[in-house]
Amino acid sequence: MRRRASLLAVVASLLLGAFTAPAAHSTPTAPAAGSLAPASFAHPGVTVSRPQLDFARTKVLAGEQPWKGAFDQMLASKYADLNRTPKPRAIVECGSYSDPNYGCTDEREDALAAYTDALAWYVTRDERYARKAIALMDAWSAVIQDHTNSNAPLQTGWAGSVWPRAAEIIKYTYGGAWTNASRFAGMLRDVYLPEVINGSNSNGNWELSMMEAAIGISVFLEDRTSYDRAMATFRTRTAAYVYLASDGDLPKTVPSQHLDTRDKIVKYWQGQSTFVTGLTQETCRDFVHTGYGISAISHVAETSRIQGQDLYGTDVGERLRQALGFQARYELGTAVPSWLCGGSLKPGLGPVTEVGYNALHNRLGVAMTNTEALTRRNRPAGSNNLFVGWETLTHGDNPA
Repeated sequence: MRRRASLLAVVASLLLGAFTAPAAHSTPTAPAAGSLAPASFAHPGVTVSRPQLDFARTKVLAGEQPWKGAFDQMLASKYADLNRTPKPRAIVECGSYSDPNYGCTDEREDALAAYTDALAWYVTRDERYARKAIALMDAWSAVIQDHTNSNAPLQTGWAGSVWPRAAEIIKYTYGGAWTNASRFAGMLRDVYLPEVINGSNSNGNWELSMMEAAIGISVFLEDRTSYDRAMATFRTRTAAYVYLASDGDLPKTVPSQHLDTRDKIVKYWQGQSTFVTGLTQETCRDFVHTGYGISAISHVAETSRIQGQDLYGTDVGERLRQALGFQARYELGTAVPSWLCGGSLKPGLGPVTEVGYNALHNRLGVAMTNTEALTRRNRPAGSNNLFVGWETLTHGDNPA
């Protein structure tokens, strides 16, 4: 069991400020020397900020597109059902590809439902949605103790990346009571964070999703040490996940994986031996898993921007731009050359382009022709039923 609920944990949580009453959006102060975390965190500050939420709300209430259509899509989804019954488990057991599936789907979907309800609350100010989000978070924080089996790290990363998004919106914008907020914070600290903070040497989308979770949890807990540790791991993994020509003849690697020969690297990159800018470690596996990795990169970059450090202007932003553009080109139907993945690709990138496209193209003015075409074709972007949801609503052409 990883959960260690105790009086000391509660006191520590109080000291970290995880249970304070809703407060106005704060501007993060600059990180201390040698730190990536801000001296003070901005809230709500996981993937989406208060100004972004305000922009989206204004557009929806005015009936403007694509935001109104995106909101209607979200509200019509099963995740916004106010009659939803949570299905928490003490032990969530997930094998490879969620087989066996003992609570895996239930956990992910309840987390997405909590986030959906939090967004619905913010736009409508209908307290039923805030209370439903709280009920879902409370149900799981009262029961869950551990994740087990081979997919435990990934499952924890997926669910653990969504719970803080919901919690940040509720804690910092809803004025009603959330009496079990301390228990929820303890759940994130004791059940989720220990599972994800050490990372993974599996395919790159695992570690990227796990670091997204660790960083989001760290923001909610105001845990600067965990934030710094997770961000450092994220930077290393991102460089090893998306290839740039400036990396040299071979992609960068994660030291702990000991990929110290060309043959090992080629095998790890799904047999691809020709490396071009924008190729990812999983492009030749399939675009679905590649989309998971790209999504996590964009979410972390967005959270970091909200917290005062703009990674879009670093190699993270360049790798994200190139990965989006490369995959979008073939998702749109460009013929696959014979040197790329044996001339055959498996499309299905998913609703993962809005965040990166908005930050890089709309805010920084970077040309992204293929990504723009794919983004506009797929609007309104819905949910991948795992950890991505409603990003046309929250980030579509959002200047905030």
